[in-house]
Amino acid sequence: MEYPVGHFGSAFLLLAFADTRQLQLLHFWLFLGIYLAALLGNGLIITTVASCDHCLHTPMYFFLLNLSLLDLGSMSTTVPQSMANSLWGSRAISYWGCVAQVFFFLFLITAEYSLLTIMAYDRYVAICQPLHYGTLLGSRACVHMAAAAWGSGFLYAVLHTANTFSLPLCQGNAVGQFFCEIPHILKLSCSRSYLREVGLLVLSACLAFGCFVFILFSYVQIFRAVLRIPSEQGRHKPPSLTSPVLDLVVAVLYSVVPPAVNPLLYSMRNQELKDALWKMMSGSCLLRFLGRGSGGSLFFL
Repeated sequence: MEYPVGHFGSAFLLLAFADTRQLQLLHFWLFLGIYLAALLGNGLIITTVASCDHCLHTPMYFFLLNLSLLDLGSMSTTVPQSMANSLWGSRAISYWGCVAQVFFFLFLITAEYSLLTIMAYDRYVAICQPLHYGTLLGSRACVHMAAAAWGSGFLYAVLHTANTFSLPLCQGNAVGQFFCEIPHILKLSCSRSYLREVGLLVLSACLAFGCFVFILFSYVQIFRAVLRIPSEQGRHKPPSLTSPVLDLVVAVLYSVVPPAVNPLLYSMRNQELKDALWKMMSGSCLLRFLGRGSGGSLFFL
């Protein structure tokens, strides 16, 4: 049953993936497999980079460590709640649970997108301007850039979360998504003040597009430098389709899939990381890490 969300004790109803018990359990096991794969992949990256003394303590692996932390956090914000709802046949999430989900998802996703932009810059400088790499991406600069990524995500999340939940919500309590997402929460508003948040989202989309263009430009330059051939790219305009099923598929693609596949895309195909992982599994790096204790610096030694 839907009802107005007018006080802090209210709850929201999330979108269910299925209405039959068999499909609900299938969704639970599918998401559990993806979640465990993400935990394993990102956990191995974090452990490997953190445990080895010198072999992976470079800017690229420092950023990969941060990316893995963000991947784990963003996936843990949405997937466990959805899994629990499917397992117990529920759709409910508390008001404050929804607030927390919006805040942490925005925080981690924004920080991750900022970090991906920084990583594109790191690879561009390393390949296209190698003589300036040590100057432009020293240890202090890398720490500052990572801190800026995390800080921008935090500020962005505070702004949008506070603005969204300051609106009166009186159009029911059913969120048309499997997690609390701002556009679907705005549909529950009964005030034209939601246009303010829409304007902020449009501005954010423009900034995100600017980062995307920078990432694209960086990798085009990298491919040109490596392959020494012009990069030709085609463009296509996506169809303008809106439906609950399409919204659900898109949400899964950007909130669940990237944390699970990022370890493969950014690191598992890297020979240095695989060699370090093998050494860690054989005990050499891990023993040094445990014996070192809390002393010493982690990166750029």
